[in-house]
Amino acid sequence: MNRLSAAANVKILVGVVIALATVAAVISVVLLDSFGERGSGLGSEFAYDITELAWVDPNLILYEESAGRIDTGFAQSHAIAVDSKGTIYVAGDKAVRVFARNGDSINEISLGGAARCVTPGDDGRIYIGAKDHVEVYDAKGQRLASWRSLGVNAVLTGIAVSGDAVFVADAGNRIVVRYDLLGEMVGRIGEKDPERNVPGFVIPSAYFDLAVSKDGLLRVVNPGRLRVEAYTLDGDFEFSWGESSLKIEGFCGCCNPVNLAVLPGGGFVTSEKGLTRVKVYDSEGTFVGVVAGPDQLLEGGTAYICELPEQCQGGGFDVAVDAEGRVLVLDTIKNVIRIYSRKKAE
Repeated sequence: MNRLSAAANVKILVGVVIALATVAAVISVVLLDSFGERGSGLGSEFAYDITELAWVDPNLILYEESAGRIDTGFAQSHAIAVDSKGTIYVAGDKAVRVFARNGDSINEISLGGAARCVTPGDDGRIYIGAKDHVEVYDAKGQRLASWRSLGVNAVLTGIAVSGDAVFVADAGNRIVVRYDLLGEMVGRIGEKDPERNVPGFVIPSAYFDLAVSKDGLLRVVNPGRLRVEAYTLDGDFEFSWGESSLKIEGFCGCCNPVNLAVLPGGGFVTSEKGLTRVKVYDSEGTFVGVVAGPDQLLEGGTAYICELPEQCQGGGFDVAVDAEGRVLVLDTIKNVIRIYSRKKAE
C-alpha cells in the first residue's frame, strides 16, 4: 500500500514539473521577440551609433556625381548593366529599358513577368533574368529564346556572360548556374562541398550578384558570409575577400555586399544595403576608397544596420561600370541612375 502511495506521489510530482515547464515554455514563446522589434535588451552603451557609422571621412570619397541623373521611369527598378559602347540597360517592373550614354531613351523590351536582372553580351544579345528563367533578345528587342525554368523556388538576381558561357545567380536556390549560349545547363557552382573546399552560399534575401573579372575568375557575392568569393569558370573555389566589420573597410549587417561590378583596371565596386555605401576595392580585395556614402545616396543620409534578414529585404542599390571607369549607381528607391566619376587630383 505504501509503495502504491509513493508511486502515485512520484507521478503527481512529475506531472507538476511537466506542467510548470510547459507554462514556462509558453510564456517564453509569448515573450520571444523573434524579429528584434523590442531591441536587444542591452543598455544604451551597447547601442550602435548609426550617425557615427554612416559618416564617411571626406578624404576617403574618391568620386563625385558627374552627370545629370537619369530617370528610369520604373515604379520598381532592380538591376543595371552597361555595354562596351556605354549603352545602359535597366531591369525593372516588367521590362528592360535601354538608354544612351547621355540618358536619352533608346528602346524598351516588355516582358510577361518581372525583370530581375540583365546583361548585354558581346554578341549583341541581351540576357534577361525573368524570376525563374532567362530570356534572350536581340538589340532591336525581339525575343530569340526563353530558357527552361529553374523551378518554383528560383529567383534570378544576376547574370554574367564570358565567351561561350552564361552565369546566372539564383538567390532562391542559392546557386550559380552555368549555361552555354544555347541555354543548355553546363554546371552548377557553389553547392556546399567540404571535400572541394566549397563553403556554400548564404543568401538571406534576394540579393546575389556575380561578375567575371579581368583575371578570368568568376566573382560572386556571398552576402550572408559578408564577403566576395572567387571561382574558376568550372566552379572550383579559389579564394575570398571581405570581413565582418563596422569599419569602412569591411561589411556589416546581416548580408552584404549585395552587388558588385568590375572596374576597367581590374578592381571592384561593391554596394551595401542598410548602411548604404558604394565602395572600391583593388583586384586583391584591399579597400581603396568610397564612391558614395549615405549622405550622398540617401535623403538626409538615413541609414540603419540590418541584424536580421527580415529587416533588409529591399533597398539594395545596384552598380555598373562603363569603359571609362564611371560608376553607375541604380537608386532603387527613387528609381534613378546616378553617375559618378573619379575626382581629378588637385
